[in-house]
Amino acid sequence: MAQRSYRIAVIPGDGTGPEVVAEGLKVLGAVAPHYGFRCETHTYDFGGDRYLRTGEVLPDSAVDELRQFDAIYLGAIGHPQVKPGILEKGILLRLRFELDQYINLRPVKLYPGVETPLKDKGPDDIDFVVVRENTEGLYCGAGGFLRKGTPHEIATQELIATRFGVERCLRYAFEYTRKRNKRRTLTLCGKTNVLTYAFDLWERVFHEVGTRDYPDVKRDYAHVDAICMWMVKNPEWFDVIVTDNMFGDIITDLGAMIQGGLGIAAGGNINPTGVSMFEPMGGSAPKYTGQNVINPLAAIAALQMMLETLGEAEAAAAVERGVMYACTRLESLAAGRMGYSTTEVGDMVAEVAAAG
Repeated sequence: MAQRSYRIAVIPGDGTGPEVVAEGLKVLGAVAPHYGFRCETHTYDFGGDRYLRTGEVLPDSAVDELRQFDAIYLGAIGHPQVKPGILEKGILLRLRFELDQYINLRPVKLYPGVETPLKDKGPDDIDFVVVRENTEGLYCGAGGFLRKGTPHEIATQELIATRFGVERCLRYAFEYTRKRNKRRTLTLCGKTNVLTYAFDLWERVFHEVGTRDYPDVKRDYAHVDAICMWMVKNPEWFDVIVTDNMFGDIITDLGAMIQGGLGIAAGGNINPTGVSMFEPMGGSAPKYTGQNVINPLAAIAALQMMLETLGEAEAAAAVERGVMYACTRLESLAAGRMGYSTTEVGDMVAEVAAAG
């Protein structure tokens, strides 16, 4: 029987990105032989340094080349000498759109040993997932300027919602809720009282698809402002939340904070039938570059998501056990203190994960 094999594109990125990616790859190297698969990695230097050196963000051949991989593992994008937006739009958004990674998947899970700023809440209360539509909405870039730079300047930014895009996102969310099999409750997060066109479409499709094809999944709806309030007040109410691109971007940052901070938060940009990309939610933290002090757990958690998406569920579970063990050993993630170096944390996770 042939050994399972995966080709992984690695984009370490900027700042501390290469440091946390190195720890994730260390963990991958530890679990792969234990669980009977191998990974071939190919590293790309896309990021700020390349842009400053060559003026190129992504070469024309990059997207087609990345399509040939089984997954993409990303560190962080963002360089202090590059104007904000150039790298984010030219790398992150371009890859999400051109690789049709139409789902942004964000688990919000508080691990034992990690502090949350929410009073009287613990791991049993904070364990839900946000499914964010990732290729439409306000992030499409539709709009422009008229009379820019004059007193009569007009700027427009259009929210694009298509039946096709909305339905495939909702179907993914219903399937994910069913597979997760916890409370089997899917909550649509929107703003039907103000965004009366876009979220009329979202709500109609939500109920049509749910009634016809997912009668076993309970449906719920809440405005985005109420979602933000209840994520703080009663996070235990949520199982899976599905929402559009902009609202998803906002509420997942709130989710990161209630699960202990960006140092533990990971996400996946998912194309269920193509190549998906996995990354820590935090930035490149350039001021800590090379100091071996940055927390790698979010990058390792992104690796865990990658393994789960590739179908290596046992290896993914082992990596999560390693992350959970590390969380009980670190001093205070909420305060930004670890008590261990970046490489020591990676070693700790790798050892536990490889032990099965």
